[in-house]
Amino acid sequence: MNQPQLGFGQVRHARLRPARHAFAYPTFFLLLPMRSLHGGAAAGSPLPHNRPGALSFWDRDHGDGRADALEWLDELLRAEGIDDADGEAWLHCYPRVLGYTFKPVSFWYCHRRDGSLRAIVVEVNNTFGERHCYLLTAPAFGRELQAAKVFHVSPFCRIEGRYRFRFLFTPGRDRTVVRIDHDDAEGPLLLTSVSGRLEPVTAAALRKALWGHPLMTLALVGRIHWQALRLALKGVPFFSKPAAPADFVTRP
Repeated sequence: MNQPQLGFGQVRHARLRPARHAFAYPTFFLLLPMRSLHGGAAAGSPLPHNRPGALSFWDRDHGDGRADALEWLDELLRAEGIDDADGEAWLHCYPRVLGYTFKPVSFWYCHRRDGSLRAIVVEVNNTFGERHCYLLTAPAFGRELQAAKVFHVSPFCRIEGRYRFRFLFTPGRDRTVVRIDHDDAEGPLLLTSVSGRLEPVTAAALRKALWGHPLMTLALVGRIHWQALRLALKGVPFFSKPAAPADFVTRP
């Protein structure tokens, strides 16, 4: 039976040009079997689902904000011509912490009924309240996947170049790593990753996450602005925010 998981690990970020800039922070995240959650198979999980809690998960924090994010996902996939991703859909995301959340990026791993991976939806949010999805339609764990960058995330990066994605699980699936690197016309510009060791969501694991990171999502937003200040002080050029892309979904 698919059960919700908590990942405890680290976020890493390195900028290579025009000034070297790198940081790493401890983090935790959720890995949720969305079809099992919505079908009641994970009903015994102590993680509050669409109800208040110190740590909680709300469907409306994803997709188009509706009460059923899985319904939104299936509609998106069908609109993009994908009708065989009817197996488990695992969502890698941040929870709400004390009622607050900000999710820079979430990942939907969409499987066929036979368990094979059919698609990955990379759901990106910026600090201006905008959201965009990159749809990777021929994925495989460990394989590099690419998509053109079309969505504004940082005022210190132009909307140009490509993302390189790589998704990894250890053989026992007790550890995951996601790498997202950004290349521009000059080559690699940003190297980022989020990694963590997975364990079942239990009351003890939720307490460990909350006590270890009691203000994680608030701290995340604060760190974004702190790192932006450091980049500005290093003289990295600033670019105004362009209009959001006309299409909500970008495919390679």
